[in-house]
Amino acid sequence: MRNKLFFIPILLSIPLIAFSYPFTYETCDLGWKHVHHDHNEESYQQAWCKAHNGIMEYENEDFTRVDCLTKTHAVEFDFANKWHESIGQALHYSIMTGKKPMVVLILDEPKTQMVYYKRVQRLGKKYKFDTKYVTDDILHLNDSRHCFNPKCKCHKQKDTSNLQQMPMQQNNYTVV
Repeated sequence: MRNKLFFIPILLSIPLIAFSYPFTYETCDLGWKHVHHDHNEESYQQAWCKAHNGIMEYENEDFTRVDCLTKTHAVEFDFANKWHESIGQALHYSIMTGKKPMVVLILDEPKTQMVYYKRVQRLGKKYKFDTKYVTDDILHLNDSRHCFNPKCKCHKQKDTSNLQQMPMQQNNYTVV
């Protein structure tokens, strides 16, 4: 009986936790569920890198690419839901370039996603890498909420009228 009383509040809190998760999901044409972002990572990267006189997509000798290389930093950009991935990439780019690592976290919804930036910031203090965050403000959106980057998905309307369903390819192989 005591165990049941312990689990009832947990079960009742699951819907609250699910609805308070700070990311919006969508399903692509292939049926995969992913986090929705109004603008591409590249748009934020371009705006920030230009403002800091950096080189975008700097290629390292191991063929990895630094999102933005400045005079002092190897900068990795990522959305808040991928905060943990950005740290490893920034550290790797630092080793490859000899520059100080920096993570710039993209916050679509700053009020609810700031918790992820605080995590990165705390780790940055401990492990000696710099952290920043950007919001939609850096994109200077127009009245239609479109950014300056013509390649950004905010400029593309989803038109499914001309999509054709592709037949499944049958594989002719034998498993040994």
